[in-house]
Amino acid sequence: MSKRVLVLVGNPKNDSFVSSLAEAYLDSAKNKHEVQLIKISDMEFNIDLSSGYDEKASLEDTLKSFQAYIEWCDHLVIFTPIWWGAVPAKLKGLIDRTFLPGFAFEYEKGKSIPKKLLEGKTARIVMTMDTPPWYYFWIQGAPAIKQLKTTTLKFVGFGSVKSKMIGPIISSTKESRIKWINDMSKLGATAN
Repeated sequence: MSKRVLVLVGNPKNDSFVSSLAEAYLDSAKNKHEVQLIKISDMEFNIDLSSGYDEKASLEDTLKSFQAYIEWCDHLVIFTPIWWGAVPAKLKGLIDRTFLPGFAFEYEKGKSIPKKLLEGKTARIVMTMDTPPWYYFWIQGAPAIKQLKTTTLKFVGFGSVKSKMIGPIISSTKESRIKWINDMSKLGATAN
C-alpha cells in the first residue's frame, strides 16, 4: 500500500552524513510511495517562540509549508544528529514554532490532557551520534528519543513511532557507513 511520506532532515548543516542517510531512504521510498523531502538547512525562520502561547505568532511561509506537509503525510521520517544529547536548536525551534495549539493539539476546558489533532500518522526517528548507541540509551537515558517520540509526536497523536540510533559516526569506517546507508535504503523500501 502506497503511503505519503515526509522526510525531514534536521541537521542545520547542509552537507552531512545524516543527509546521505535521508537520501538513501528517500531514493528507495520513492519507488513505491509519494515522498517529499524537507531539509531544515534550506529553511529560513525565527526559531524562538518568544511569547510562548500567550500570543499567536505569525508564521513565515516556510513554516506554513511545513505544516501543510505534516498534514499531508501518513508517515514522517526525521533524520537528525544528536548534539549534547538532544536535537539541534533549529529542529527544536521548528517544532516549537509549528506544533502549535489549533494545529497539533487543542486545549479543552476542564481537561488536563489536550486533544490530539495529528492522529492517524506514524513516524520513524533516525539519529546519528558520536556516542555509541548503547551508551546513549543505557547511560544517558536517550533524552532526544523521549523528547521526539513521547513528548512531541505521541503527544499530538502519532501512533507508532519507531527509532533507530546510528553511531558512533566520528570513528566510523567506510564499511560501517555503507552498511548504514544500505540499512536506510531497506527501511525506505517499506516506508517504515
